[in-house]
Amino acid sequence: MEEKGVQKTNSNGYTFMFAIILVVVVASVLAFTATSLQPTQRENVRQEKMQNILATVGIETDRPGAKVLYDKYIIEQLALNSEGDVDESVDAFEVDLSKELKKDDDKQIFPLYIAEVEGEKYYILPLRGNGLWNAIFGYISLKDDINTVKGATFDHVGETPGLGAEITKEWFREAFADEKVLDENGNMVGVSVVKGNNGPSKDDNKVDAISGATITGDGVSDMISERLKRYIPYFKKQGDIKVAIK
Repeated sequence: MEEKGVQKTNSNGYTFMFAIILVVVVASVLAFTATSLQPTQRENVRQEKMQNILATVGIETDRPGAKVLYDKYIIEQLALNSEGDVDESVDAFEVDLSKELKKDDDKQIFPLYIAEVEGEKYYILPLRGNGLWNAIFGYISLKDDINTVKGATFDHVGETPGLGAEITKEWFREAFADEKVLDENGNMVGVSVVKGNNGPSKDDNKVDAISGATITGDGVSDMISERLKRYIPYFKKQGDIKVAIK
């Protein structure tokens, strides 16, 4: 009898059944863990988004403190349609730009965040485009003349470390401060990333490129100009803007 029991537990059928049970148990544990962590993960993403928005206007914070400062400095969140009108039915903060860019231009929603810091008003626009390997994205803030950059943040999905991934570095982001996005005729041209542009001028609509990352730099240039132009209809309707936008 004892030999039969040993033989049974050593059979292929027993091993196969044990493996199935083990896989089911492990899968169930992983699924439960993933489901349990989803609210925390979503909140972390929200807080990081708030951090990046605030960083464009010079407000630095850790993730846990982001919401308090966000509620303090962000005075409006607007969801705009292609005509520059506010769509009250849409929560601007929840708009996923990666999904919006897949829509026709006239069907997209354009989020806009308005900050007030020490009595100064800033307009913060989300950005998204293509780098060398995958998506690049970020935020850019404009002073109330809708021409001067206050600050910018950038991130990426899979740019090359030491090359395209340098767009996340502080030295690159700081180059955008005080750059102009309008040319001398009032046309919205954005800020271009150009190799060898390391002069002191802030009126040339250009910053110096990252060595060896031409395609990523072009992607940054393109996404800034493309996204900024989408907000022209809204800005033209605002009576307190200090410059004429074409």
